[in-house]
Amino acid sequence: MSLVRNVGTIGGLTALSRVFGFARDMLLARVLGAGLAADAFQLAFILPNTFRRLFAEGAFSVAFVPMYSRRLHAEDGGGEEAANHFAQDVLAIFVWVLLGFSAIAMLAMPGIVYLLASEYREVPGKYELSVMLSRITFPYLGLVSLVAMLSGLLNARSKFAPGAFVPVLLNLTLISGLAAGYWIGHNGGSDADIATALAISVPVAGVVQLGYMWWATRRAGVRLKITTPKITPEIKRLGMLILPATFGAGVYQISQFVDTFFATTLPQGSLTLLKLADRLNQMPLGIVGIALGTAILPMLARHIQTGDMREAQRLQANAVEMGTLLTLPAAVALAICAPAFTTAFFVGGKMTPQDGLIMGDIVIALVAGLPAYVLVKVFQPAFFSREDTRTPVWVAAAVLAINIAINFYVVPRYGIVGLAAATAFTATLNVVTLYTILQIRGWFHFTAKLAGRIARQLFASAAMGAALWYLVPLMADRYGGNVIERVWSLSALVLAGMAVFFTVAWFVGAIDKDLVAQLRRKRPAKPAN
Repeated sequence: MSLVRNVGTIGGLTALSRVFGFARDMLLARVLGAGLAADAFQLAFILPNTFRRLFAEGAFSVAFVPMYSRRLHAEDGGGEEAANHFAQDVLAIFVWVLLGFSAIAMLAMPGIVYLLASEYREVPGKYELSVMLSRITFPYLGLVSLVAMLSGLLNARSKFAPGAFVPVLLNLTLISGLAAGYWIGHNGGSDADIATALAISVPVAGVVQLGYMWWATRRAGVRLKITTPKITPEIKRLGMLILPATFGAGVYQISQFVDTFFATTLPQGSLTLLKLADRLNQMPLGIVGIALGTAILPMLARHIQTGDMREAQRLQANAVEMGTLLTLPAAVALAICAPAFTTAFFVGGKMTPQDGLIMGDIVIALVAGLPAYVLVKVFQPAFFSREDTRTPVWVAAAVLAINIAINFYVVPRYGIVGLAAATAFTATLNVVTLYTILQIRGWFHFTAKLAGRIARQLFASAAMGAALWYLVPLMADRYGGNVIERVWSLSALVLAGMAVFFTVAWFVGAIDKDLVAQLRRKRPAKPAN
């Protein structure tokens, strides 16, 4: 299966997940608004999810998947057996590490919450509620980390659909939790009761996800057993790779903790507004960035293992082109339409119009770094597939230090919008630095063809931006209207923007017609038995 088809599979299912995630946050905004209980839940949800992205989907996956893939595709004939044996050894250790870490974190939760949100103690009840909700949600880390491991096994076998679908189950379960919370609220429950019901649904979602992935793994013919833990040479090597990869693959996740710390020092509701605004930013980032990063790592590892550097260069160039083709117009569109989107999607119930305007400004700042958020998913696998997890560590350390320094300056002066802008700037700096190192080492370089294609994409994005700049004010009164007005006004913006971009992009050559042909080409029929 080609990179294009892999990205299409992952991106399509991730898009479905993002739609349900969007529905979840729209309900959350209306039910809780941007107040005490909403901030407490956001912090409680951030903790397990950030550790999950940092350790399980970040450091663990980028170290585990290439090692597992090499054993699976070994030419000595013992690939399947060796790969499964390695996976069982990892699982035996992984389960106990997750249980131990989760138990310690839950015991230490008052201190963790204090480190991230000491200002919450100034608001009566907010710190205590944050600690309680965080203890409820944190077991999700262990459950979803096992989900990530099983997803990695299937990705190495080019079976990307189950891992891409599993977040849908999370969002469906959380929507059910919100529905239960809404019922509680209408029967005399407080906002804290609603947030508690929502927090309980988080570990429940983890159980549902793990059950589904275990079934999908067995259906794919992989039979794993939890055996007695033992430290083999392969486990030691995996551990040595994970330690630096924890930082290198997770700079974005680590910056989330930094952003959370600074956001909790700002007026109440700031953390909620930042996370809801990031939902708009995460739509293209999740669909394109996660899809590219997931698809490219095992494919790149195979090319490098066989010494096919030319194919590795071509694969990365295609990934860069696909990433910019979708993120450049998305960044322009989100920046121009941000007030319309935040008003139409989130304002209503307990979310005020003023909150919507602040959220729009946050979106504008965040999406300035959208192409960088996606390209980092393309550049980092070039290091990880060569088992070089150290270089991204030093880059990430420097970028994170710069980010913290900038935040100390901009947050007191520009508030939550300055915080978002600092994140976008340092993400761009991270990508530029990684690319510079790749070029110096001869592992990847921009060709004239690729640069020309991106220049044409920028031209098409500018044309679309001009059209949207004209259209957005024409329907200003409709974005906060009834449901029908909100739907048709946003639909008009989206359809007009897409029509202008893809028309101009097609005629100026911003779209690679060969890639389009790959998407349209049917798979060859299987021979009859």
